[in-house]
Amino acid sequence: GMGLTLGIDPILTQAHGAGDARGVGLVTQRGLVMAALAGVPTVLLWLVTGPALELAGQDPGLAAMAHDYVLMQLPSVFGFLGFMVLRSYLQGRSIVAPAMWVTLLANVFNALLNWVLIFGELGAPAMGLRGAGIATGVTRSLMLVALALWIWRAGLQRGAWTPWTWAALAPAGLLEIVRYGLPVSVQLGLEMWAFQAATLFAGWLGEAELAAHTIAINLASLSFMVPLGVAMAAVTRVGNLLGAGDGRGAQRAAWVALAVGAGVMTVSAAVFVALRTELPALYNDDVAVLALAAGLLPIAGAFQIFDGIQVVGGGVLRGMGRTRPAALFNLVGYYVLGLPVAWWLAFRRGMGVAGIWWGLTVGLMVVAVLLIAWIGARGPLRARI
Repeated sequence: GMGLTLGIDPILTQAHGAGDARGVGLVTQRGLVMAALAGVPTVLLWLVTGPALELAGQDPGLAAMAHDYVLMQLPSVFGFLGFMVLRSYLQGRSIVAPAMWVTLLANVFNALLNWVLIFGELGAPAMGLRGAGIATGVTRSLMLVALALWIWRAGLQRGAWTPWTWAALAPAGLLEIVRYGLPVSVQLGLEMWAFQAATLFAGWLGEAELAAHTIAINLASLSFMVPLGVAMAAVTRVGNLLGAGDGRGAQRAAWVALAVGAGVMTVSAAVFVALRTELPALYNDDVAVLALAAGLLPIAGAFQIFDGIQVVGGGVLRGMGRTRPAALFNLVGYYVLGLPVAWWLAFRRGMGVAGIWWGLTVGLMVVAVLLIAWIGARGPLRARI
């Protein structure tokens, strides 16, 4: 669903760069239509969360808890995907502050609502995990409402909008988004499924291993937000410059973005190594879990640098409208190399959860190298404008 909505990025950014206000508004409307359409199969898939996890060999009790948590969030799927579209609309026009503030406020609201609904504060019933699901679902839905109101009240639609017409439902326009968005969906899916498969591997090893893996992946996900922001900036700059006919400037923006992505993740890697015992203690006090997590964080440090490069490289390709190579690179990096190596090291070589992380690092390294090579050989400078 996220990938399909991100299919508007190259169309929108290049239309804005070319000064096509009607094109920007029309593709945004089609993006909202696509969000509604993509939400339906997403919801249907979420309905089988528990049984799917049990089939994947997970603990039945944990699978049932995960199922309840997901069911509470079903209505928010449409709100989340709609928010993604409006965020891309603003981002493609180099307006980034509203989405940032909405997201920051949403995090504060989500924390407060979790506190109320999980523990039964302020007179509310104590709902536990279901309360956490409701809080997340409500927050996601309100993010769409808040950003839409901000755009309307601040007049951010001026100069880049067109009245709603049947053109928003034109099959050719929606298929264009699918043409760009489906490879992004495959790319994101392959990446996310690889990490979920790694989590399943950790679950087969035991509860302590799963807990340590979860701590490491959560810390890596937090640091990942920084290069993800750089990747969004790369989408905008590369797309806008290509739309304006400046291929050389777009190529320069691509290299700068890749350097920044690698640079910020080098800092994260250093923090992970230096604080490998302190950071896991924020999550857990079990001695076995903390020892395992402390052993994972130096591996995650190497992982970080390649992760920063690959997410920014994917953003460059999305700004170009060349979304298929990244999907192919993820297939090779994660499924031909990364996951098989992770499984072999963890279960055949006896390295346990550390083997899983070394396998993921190998996969990310391959994806990062392939993206750099592709951008160097066929990047924005050689794109047909």
